[in-house]
Amino acid sequence: VQLQASGGGLVQAGGSLRLSCAASGRTSDVYGMGWFRQAPGEERVFVAAISWSGSKTYNTDSVRGRFTISRDNDKNTVHLQMNSLKPEDTAVYYCAADRWNRVPSTSEADFHYWGQGTLVTVSS
Repeated sequence: VQLQASGGGLVQAGGSLRLSCAASGRTSDVYGMGWFRQAPGEERVFVAAISWSGSKTYNTDSVRGRFTISRDNDKNTVHLQMNSLKPEDTAVYYCAADRWNRVPSTSEADFHYWGQGTLVTVSS
């Protein structure tokens, strides 16, 4: 399974970006999907996750109400709509996929496939 993230860029505070992550290869092994981010000098942290059906989603507290995760299984794609962006959202954003069909996790250890990351920079 390969994951290709896209959609990052430079945006002013208060603006919006939509990240996408396309899965290819053995996509039958892809179930839950998630987004993590790593700010400069910090560890990678959980942002959002979604179940295979899309019926369950989880967001970290700092993005709740601003970020929305969604997926299109016909296109093997997951999206992260980011609104009301803040400078503290600046980070490299990574998409990840779980090969087990279970309640989506917030832990890196439960994701088996990772994309290369896309940089989001929010200016003040």
